[in-house]
This record gives sequence, structure tokens and C-alpha cells, in this order.
Amino acid sequence: MARRKSAGRTRAGGAGWKLRLMGVVLLGAMVAGAWGWWHLRHWTPERAIYPVQGVEIGVDDGPVSWKSIKAIGADFAYIDASASAFARDPRFVANFEAARAIGMQVGAVHRYDPCQPAEKQAANFVTTVPRDADLLPPVVDLEMLADNCPVKVSDAKVESELMTFLNQVETHAGKAVILKVSPGFESRYQVANKLDRNLWLVRDRLLPDYGGRPWTLWTANGALANEVAAAGLRWVVVQP
Repeated sequence: MARRKSAGRTRAGGAGWKLRLMGVVLLGAMVAGAWGWWHLRHWTPERAIYPVQGVEIGVDDGPVSWKSIKAIGADFAYIDASASAFARDPRFVANFEAARAIGMQVGAVHRYDPCQPAEKQAANFVTTVPRDADLLPPVVDLEMLADNCPVKVSDAKVESELMTFLNQVETHAGKAVILKVSPGFESRYQVANKLDRNLWLVRDRLLPDYGGRPWTLWTANGALANEVAAAGLRWVVVQP
């Protein structure tokens, strides 16, 4: 009987030790996960490697202090300006004027809609963004696919309409556009190697390679935690 009680205590002690060990391991994993999340939210590429860094700003970032944006190390700003055929970012003018007022280099972004005619989208952009040789090259955000268009749009039509848009915007700006291409858009339409324009790729923390050729701009952290924007900033670097 004494031996059975002793064996029972031994088994109970062994089970308790295993539970404690599992608790320690679980706690360690939680701490590591929390640290990893914090580090990712606060991470930016090293200045020694990418000396020129900046932000993309739009209405979703809310009112921002441009002095604070410059103070945290932004050398330039791309500002969301227009989208599709008629939409305009309601904070574009305020952001544009405030960024230029403190001496930042500024450029404008149009979110391209493959469901809408290229000429109407180009008209939307050129009436929103002033013609100014001092501006950075305009950026075309290519993320939306034509899958849900009310009227079917073939892949060939997407490419031809996009070229029409680029030509009209470049005539207005006096310089070639930059293509901000999402992984999904590139996978579907493969524009990176069809269109001879500088690329802007997007991938948090990891170097993007889906363009198939060198990129010019990289959104390295899509939600950089800081005191400027509660939801985080889209932090962008330039290929040296």
C-alpha cells in the first residue's frame, strides 16, 4: 500500500512538473510573439543601406502633423490624390500644401481602376494634381483587378487602357510615372516586364522580389507605429 501511494505521488509530481514546463514554454512563446509584433510595428530599414526614406499619406491617416513626419525622418511624401474616374482624396489639398510648406519633396498617387475608362481617370488626376516640374514623378497604384467590373474587361483591354492613362498623365506631368504594383496585380497582368517604368513594390519587412527586376521604391512597413498616425504610417524607402 505504501509503495502504491509513493508511486502515485511520483506520477502526480511528474505531471505537475510537465505542466509547469509547458506553462514556461507557452509564456516564452507569448513574450517572443509580443516582442516580434512590437519590433515589426516599429521597424524601418537601416539608413546606412537606404539613406532616403519617406511616407505615403492619405485620408485614412487622418490629420497629421507634417512637422512631426519630417522630424521622424521622412525625406519625402507621396500623397494620395485621386482614384478611379471621379474620386479624390478629401485631404489631398491640405496634405499637399502642408508638406510643401515645410520643404518636403512631394508627389501624388492615383489609384487605378481597370473598370473605368482611362481618359476619364487621367482627367481626374490632371485636374486634381497641379502641373509642376518640382513634383516627384506621379505614381499609379495598381492593385484593383478587373474581375468584378460591371462590364467584362479582358486582360488585353486592361493593358491597353493602362497605357492610354500613362501617356496622358505623363504628358501632364512632363515625366515618366512610377508603377506601384501589388503582388496580386503583377501575378495577374505581369506589367512589370511589359511596361518600361520604375517600380514601387510592397512587402512588409522582407525585400520584395515579385517584380522580376530591380525596384525604385519599396513600402517596407505598411503600418509603422509612431506618434504621428494612430493606425501607423506607410513607410517607403528609395533604392540607392
